[in-house]
Amino acid sequence: MNPEQFNKVKHDDGFIAALDQSGGSTPKALKLYGVSEDAYEGDAEMFDLVHEMRSRIVTSPSFGGDRILGAILFEMTMDRDIAGRPSASYLWNEKRVVPFLKVDKGLGTEFNGTQVMKPMPELGKLLERANDKGVFGTKMRSVINEADQAGVDAVVDQQFEVGKQILDADLMPIIEPEVNIHSSTKAEAETMLKAAILSRLDQLDEGRSVMLKLTLPSTDGFYSDVIAHPRVLRVVALSGGYSREESNDRLSRQLGMVASFSRALTEGLSAQQSEAEFNSMLDSSIGSIFEASCT
Repeated sequence: MNPEQFNKVKHDDGFIAALDQSGGSTPKALKLYGVSEDAYEGDAEMFDLVHEMRSRIVTSPSFGGDRILGAILFEMTMDRDIAGRPSASYLWNEKRVVPFLKVDKGLGTEFNGTQVMKPMPELGKLLERANDKGVFGTKMRSVINEADQAGVDAVVDQQFEVGKQILDADLMPIIEPEVNIHSSTKAEAETMLKAAILSRLDQLDEGRSVMLKLTLPSTDGFYSDVIAHPRVLRVVALSGGYSREESNDRLSRQLGMVASFSRALTEGLSAQQSEAEFNSMLDSSIGSIFEASCT
């Protein structure tokens, strides 16, 4: 693990840009960017277009390590170039932004009010490739839709089990057990989740740490004891469907939590904007998320 990147993520002000839309979420991301589904045919053209969008964001003068700690990449983005350099290398060497990789393969069928991750039989090989390409850490997402103890335990157990495999590969895992913001039992699910997380953190070997990506909580300061845990490098927040304005407002009240926004980051950006308009909008978005993260 790169010690300079580790120290940046641990100590610097800023947030993590989530640029890891996968096959299922890419059409929606492109539509919000002003590219309708009739503008491309098939997955190849779709992924070319979303890579153009991501490249435009990352190469913008508004996007840099002064306000952004890291960026989470989709596997196909890691395998492509940005401005003539491999994506992870460009992020760190040109922008001083720490590269992360989304490693999960999507969600399984809902059971006990939750969705665990689908099996990842090729994870070991993917982690090797990530290391070869200079990636610092990984991200993997599960979803909790209802406050069900068995379901929450299954999500957290799987996340930490895979997290240990990622740590063994000398990469930093971002553990993401998302609580659905529309859940009728969101607060109760968060109570179950926090207890499960703290229990698993206590079981980590000394000298090991993980990152956590958590839904903005129903109660301000709810995750303060998770943030302060000695086995936690950083806790970041997902926007989960909240608008950027509401996400920033909620985040600003969570001491020590920083953003890892996807849709809330790209909100308002459009393929039809001029470079000046695009860069100005992105600068404003980054500025507002950075400010909300500095609490």
